[in-house]
Formats: sequence, C-alpha cells, structure tokens
Amino acid sequence: MQKPSGVQSNNPVLHGPAICGPVDAGGIKDNRTLASRTNASLIISKGRDGRRTRRIRSPIGKQDSAAQRSPVPSTTFTFQSSPPAHAEIFIQRGRPDQAGCFPKAGQSGGGRPTELCMLRRLISQQLNYFAKMPTTLPAKPTQPVLSPPVHRGLAVLDKSLFTLKVPLVAVRVPIAQTTQYRRAELKDFALHLPRVQSIASDDSPEHRRLILCISEKSQLPTEILDLLAQREIDVVQHEVKFDYEYWSADQILQAILPEELLDESPTSFTQVGHIAHLNLRDEYLPYRHMIGQIILDKNKSLRTVVNKLDTIDNVFRNFKMEVLAGDDDFIAQISESGCFFKFDFSQVYWNSRLQGEHARLVDSFSHNDVVVDAFAGVGPFAIPAGKKGCGVLASDLNPASASALAENAKTNKVEANVRTANEDARDFIRQSVLDVWSTPFPAYKAPLSTKAKGKLAHEAAKRVLDPSATPSTPQPETQAGPPRKLVDHFVMNLPDSAITFLDAYRGLYKHLYALPGAREAVDAAGPGKLPMVHCYCFTKDMASAEEDILARATAALGMPVTTQTTDYKLRFVRDVAPKKEMYCLEFRLSPEMVA
Repeated sequence: MQKPSGVQSNNPVLHGPAICGPVDAGGIKDNRTLASRTNASLIISKGRDGRRTRRIRSPIGKQDSAAQRSPVPSTTFTFQSSPPAHAEIFIQRGRPDQAGCFPKAGQSGGGRPTELCMLRRLISQQLNYFAKMPTTLPAKPTQPVLSPPVHRGLAVLDKSLFTLKVPLVAVRVPIAQTTQYRRAELKDFALHLPRVQSIASDDSPEHRRLILCISEKSQLPTEILDLLAQREIDVVQHEVKFDYEYWSADQILQAILPEELLDESPTSFTQVGHIAHLNLRDEYLPYRHMIGQIILDKNKSLRTVVNKLDTIDNVFRNFKMEVLAGDDDFIAQISESGCFFKFDFSQVYWNSRLQGEHARLVDSFSHNDVVVDAFAGVGPFAIPAGKKGCGVLASDLNPASASALAENAKTNKVEANVRTANEDARDFIRQSVLDVWSTPFPAYKAPLSTKAKGKLAHEAAKRVLDPSATPSTPQPETQAGPPRKLVDHFVMNLPDSAITFLDAYRGLYKHLYALPGAREAVDAAGPGKLPMVHCYCFTKDMASAEEDILARATAALGMPVTTQTTDYKLRFVRDVAPKKEMYCLEFRLSPEMVA
C-alpha cells in the first residue's frame, strides 16, 4: 500500500489510495492509540455524494499533569480515492492566538511531533466497514405516479369508470418478518402511497405480501435478488386496485372536465355546518351536478352542496341557491368563538370566512363595554360579546335573522346581556342611546373561579344537612360598580351599504341631553369616552381605497371624517373579488358630531 506523504504544515492534507488497514502518517511510526493530551474525532464517509457517513468523536488519553492541560491545535489528515472515499481525523492541540493560528510543536501549548501520528487503532476499527461498502450506490426507485382514467364529456357521474388496476411486484415473506423486510432489506423498494397499505394478504396464512413500487422483478438489484433467493423468498406479481374512492375531488374533476376548464378546478367551497356553498362561474354550470356530487363524496362532513344563483342585492342580505347534491336541508348548526349558532342558511346571511374578523373585534371590547350591533344577523359579534360580559343591543331588519339571533342568545345563556330587536338600523342606532340610559345594564361581574364555586357548593351542602349553619365567609356583593348607561361601541356589519347609515350619528345625543343627568354624565366621562364606530364597507377603487372610503363617509355623515379624526383606523379585511376589497373604518365620534 502506498503511504501518504509527510506532514508539510500545521494542517496537512495527505492524499493516497483507499484505506484498508493500519497506516503510518508521513513516516511517523507510533503504535500508541493516541498520545496523551490528545482529543480526537474521526469522521469517515464513503459513497456517492457522501450519503453514508460514520462520525466518531472520542477523547482518548488523559492529561499527564495539570500544567499540561492546554487545548491542542487542529491537524487534519484526508485520504482520498476515486470513487470518492475519505477519512478525516482531527487532533486538537493548543489554543488559537488572536490571528486564529495554533501553536506549533515545541512552542508553549503545543505537542510533540510524534503526537501528530495517525490514530492507528481508531482507523483500523472503522475502515473494514467502509472497504465492504459499494463505491457506487444503485438509484433509489421512485414511487408510481397515478391518475384516474380520463372520461371527458361525461354527462352523468359513473363511479365505476374511475377504477385503475396497476400491476406491481410483491415478495412473500413470513408474517413475523414483514416489518423487518419493509424497514430494512427492502425499505427503498416498498410501496409508499397515501391511503395504500404496503402489506397485503397472501394465499398462505403463514405469509404476507410486501408490495414493492416496481412493476418488474428485473428492476431489483442483483444483490437483493440473490439475498431473497438465498432465504427462499418468492417474488410474485401483485395487482393493486384504485377505485373512485381513492381519488381526490380535484383528480376526478381533472379527468372529466373539458381541457379548456382544467386550469381552475372548482373544488373550493365555503362550509357552513353540513352545507358546502359554491359560487360556480357560468362555464362550469353545465357540469354543476357532477361537481356537487364529487365534492359531497369526497368530504364526509358534508350532507348538502348548494350553488349561489344570484348576488346579495336585497335588503335582507340572503340569496337564492340551488341544491346540487345531498339533502335539501338548510338548517345549519355551527360553533364559533366558543358559541353555538343555529339558523336557516337559505334565509339569513352567514360568512364563515369572517370568523377571524369577528374574533378580532370582540377581543377589542372591554368586559364592561356597552355595544350596539345595528346589523347583527344571527349574532356573530353580539353573542360572543355578550358571553364576554359586554352589554349588547343587537338588531337585524331580517325577521329570520332576528328570530335566530334571539334563539342563539338563549342557547348560549347570554339573554341577560344581549337584548335583541327587529328594527331598521338607522332608527335602532338613534334609539339605542336612549334605551341604554333609561334601562342601563348592570355593572360587569367577573365569573366566580372554580375554587369559589366549589366553596359555595360546599356551603350549600352544609346548609341542607344543618339549616341552622351559617356561612363561614360573607357572601360577595352582587353589584360590582355603577350601572352601564352609555354606549361604547357601534358595530355596522353591512359592507354593501353600512357607510350610508353614518348620518344616524349626526346629533345622536340631541334627545339624550334632554334627559336628567345625561349631559353631566357624558361631560364627566370626557370626549375620550364617546362611542367608537366600526363601519364595514366595500371599495372598488383599488388605487385610492382610503380616499374613496373617507369621501363617502364624510358625505354620509355630513361632517369631515379624515385621517386626523380621533382614534381613526382603516383596516383591510379581505379581498371579495378581483377588483373589490372589504375594509373596516373605525373612528371615535366627536362632541360636534353627536351634539
């Protein structure tokens, strides 16, 4: 064996053929495993792209004395061959100086020249392992890429047309060794597809079939074939069947829709309870029933699929819809923000995509706030706010929405905090400040902790057993503060036209100031406690959205609404259409506006 060249520098690189046994480094012969004061790490890799590596970091030997316990500089020996195989050994000696250089042998902190030897025993233990490794590795087989049979122009959905049979190879292995072959010997060849088991039954009860991702026995490497033959493992053909249930909705639609409609498969929908709500473009309408059935089949939580037939252009904010597949049942039951909602989806407005916006606005309310929701719908703002402790006046002009709102308040046990109505929004806003003043909400009381509830239950149980017993602690006060008589927030969630109702705030307190003590209470609270307005709106002016919204708000209110208005914010909510955006305009009413 050719020996590497001698040590040329503090960090020599030694070139030579593949290493198969003990080696002398640069003619320095040393039988010791490692000189004292040496910490060693061995890193060996072999194979294409270094795919197989073995790393050893092993401090060997002890310090001769406390005075010689200085770190040692790094010396690297690299053995290279073609195909690539190399071993690297790092011997730490000394501490680097400010320039990053290590002390040389003979200097303070350095080691003896003989300590730059190869770690003979350490290398010997590892190189036999790499000598047996192949220098080139077989290419890892790829998993089959599958798609359903294509049937364009299909008028009626026929599920049997989407069955695909794929011939593959399998090996018959004893039951007890199935996992061993799948995870070790045949790991790279085992079938790995979503929702497909790679283990199948066999005619023999003592065996199972491990399905491979190849279609021909000849695709297995010779080494594996020899191993299987030596162990008497049979290689057989195995057919895997993929039916309609296996394919996704998008894959089925890609197989049946005309090629000019494949760029955007209509598989997206909004889910409201058990109902999937689609908004299909005109070009997909001839295939709408098949699309609806496929979406229903591929989403087990659905029972009804509908398509919107028109836009929301009526005063009640609902729209006509067509049932494409499933039950003709529009009574939806959903949970949002810890609250339960039930309503007739065909009669009211609900948008699940606004769930995050509902939560954001409710989170901005304080427990002690009074909120007026003039376009309340079935209560996505009002019910969570009432559950938080806010006093809420909520109304909707749609009788179906107002009825569902009242029922949802009872279901969620917040009817004491949420007062519902079925009124016009403009009249409701103007009357709300008078109603809250004349019939105020009691002060917010924080709910009892679990410990306090347990204590009260224990006291109640004691009084049942001994009526003469008195509570060991006084009962908490039922009133935590003064009643809530002023409105803190107005919510206007009707993006299409809410901004036109801003005129309701001009002179809002005119009649309130006529009531005894009202003006004094408002003045005592100060301008910073006048109500905040949260007005949702659309805009089609993409380039100047803020200017457009502020101009319309100013025209509706009859007073300037600008970026300088107190507590002004304009928040983007979502894209509604390619050239239509939804925003929330927020500002605090001024004394001039409400006077």
